[in-house]
Amino acid sequence: MMEKRRLKAAVLGCGSVGSQVVRLLTEQADDLAARVGAPVELVGVAVRRLDAPREVDLPPDLLTTDAAGLVARADVDVVIEVIGGIEPARSLILSALANGASVVTANKALLAEDGPTLFEAAAKAERDLYYEAAVAGAIPIVRPLRESLAGDKVTRVLGIVNGTTNFILDKMDSSGAGFSEALEEAQELGYAEADPTADVEGFDAAAKTAILASLAFHSRVTDTDVYREGISEVTAADVQSAREMDSVVKLLSICELRDGKVAARVHPAMIPRSHPLASVRGAYNAVFVESEAAGQLMFYGPGAGGAPTASAVLGDLVTVARNRLAGTRGMGESAYADRAVLPMGETRTRYHVALDVDDRSGVLAAVAMTFADHDVSIQIVRQEGRGADAELVVVSHAASDAALSATVQQLRDMDIVRAVTSVMRVEGGDE
Repeated sequence: MMEKRRLKAAVLGCGSVGSQVVRLLTEQADDLAARVGAPVELVGVAVRRLDAPREVDLPPDLLTTDAAGLVARADVDVVIEVIGGIEPARSLILSALANGASVVTANKALLAEDGPTLFEAAAKAERDLYYEAAVAGAIPIVRPLRESLAGDKVTRVLGIVNGTTNFILDKMDSSGAGFSEALEEAQELGYAEADPTADVEGFDAAAKTAILASLAFHSRVTDTDVYREGISEVTAADVQSAREMDSVVKLLSICELRDGKVAARVHPAMIPRSHPLASVRGAYNAVFVESEAAGQLMFYGPGAGGAPTASAVLGDLVTVARNRLAGTRGMGESAYADRAVLPMGETRTRYHVALDVDDRSGVLAAVAMTFADHDVSIQIVRQEGRGADAELVVVSHAASDAALSATVQQLRDMDIVRAVTSVMRVEGGDE
């Protein structure tokens, strides 16, 4: 049977991930054939420049700059897209599906921006669209949400899905470094790009959050639906305040059901050191899933890098190739619930607020009254220092983000408050 049917694969892109995909396809050809049930033959690799240096040696006849021509080949069974970005990736994927190929992609940005278009094209063509590598690199999280937990009701997904920001915040926590200093070290070690905006401002994490929310809650969620804050405003003082509460600061991806709606957000937050996500160090990722029947599940591992991401790509390739041999398809998009997205202002959360205040009688009462005016209950109050150095720290119980934001704004306008020195959300503890 293996001699009668050889599956043909084309790869779009030969950068950090693409080169590792090609290497694994070549080095593990026999094992892949045994797992799939037929050989998988690499028939072409689309690149921008034929003479660019690469991490893998390839026969010249496999390289092409004609990506459109490669995906249009009628004999290609699977197209692997690892070029990233919106265009030409979207057009190439749509062309591949229209020409009868199934698609494996690692393109989080495209899926978060225009996933429905791709899923509809895959359904029309009766082909697979798999994307495990789009979220958290080698960590298997897409398949568990898409398939393993399909019989359960997921209620919350809480994750660290960006290695760059986790490295920076971990360094700030462990060494007392400021943001700029920690970012510079991340760049020197290759964990951060020369232009780190996509990572440190939360765009990368927001795209992944949109994908996770769509999967978990069977509804279409795009990156524009995700509330986003980055970590560039996190200070060493914020990290120290978290430490004093026996907490750490993490950039969190949060997807949850609230009153029948989907809440999806990315922002830095304090979480207790007792929470499983608090122990995720360096550039590692982790996703914490809560469901009604299975309870709490955690998925942990390297969230980026050529080889780890290629591992996820090859896992999808095996599944898609098996489906092609069997003449079947895997799961497509599940958006039957069609839940609305909850505005950030209606999302319930907790705030940690640090105030530089006058050290005189009545200050605490006035601050407490301000919280009460917005129906926000106070959980913790702590005053440090005296005189000109007095600082008041308040941690709220859960309330709507709009009420908490209005509280902070009123505090800024009070004569007794010289400055609101820190505002950060608190997650993972009792509401």
